[in-house]
Amino acid sequence: MAVYLVKINKTFINRTIKLTNRIKEVISVNIGEKIKRLRLENSLTQEELADRCELTKGYISQLERNLTSPSIATLINILEILGTSLPEFFNEIKQEKIVFTKEDVFKKQEFEQGFTINWIVPDAQKRTMEPILLELEAGASTKMEEPHQGEEFGYVLVGRISLEYGKRKLKIKAGESFYYKANRTHQLTNTSKSIAKIIWVSTPPNF
Repeated sequence: MAVYLVKINKTFINRTIKLTNRIKEVISVNIGEKIKRLRLENSLTQEELADRCELTKGYISQLERNLTSPSIATLINILEILGTSLPEFFNEIKQEKIVFTKEDVFKKQEFEQGFTINWIVPDAQKRTMEPILLELEAGASTKMEEPHQGEEFGYVLVGRISLEYGKRKLKIKAGESFYYKANRTHQLTNTSKSIAKIIWVSTPPNF
């Protein structure tokens, strides 16, 4: 009987060790990047987050680079400051979606302006980059965007467009791309006789 209990205890201990090691592995791989993303979403610097958590900036820096692992109490405190909880934090890590299909697309049609915005990544406004598929009717233009922080990239899939960037007007055709700092007014116009399609990416999100 005693020998049987010892075997059960050893089995339980071994399983517990394996589970603990797996948890540590998941945490070490994902936690730093996820905390950094949450911090940026909350518009906090490393120093500001450290001050609110009564930690050092160096510790937050190491944590985001996965050079150290926090205690559960420290992690809970950090997540509370970042507006989330432990279950939500690890659930999002586990279920974070990587591949998106046409069923995920959200469309916004501007009939009067003659263009359609397709958000090809759900909740992109909450991410670091915001990619869209822009469909411009012949002769239609996007709204003139005022200067703002960030950078934008575009790739013309179909048609020809004109990019008005500050005082410059640039012609771009299918197979060509554009990239600029968004610190000047900017606008796209379809100069072809049929619909133009453009993959357009803004960082930080702006569409």
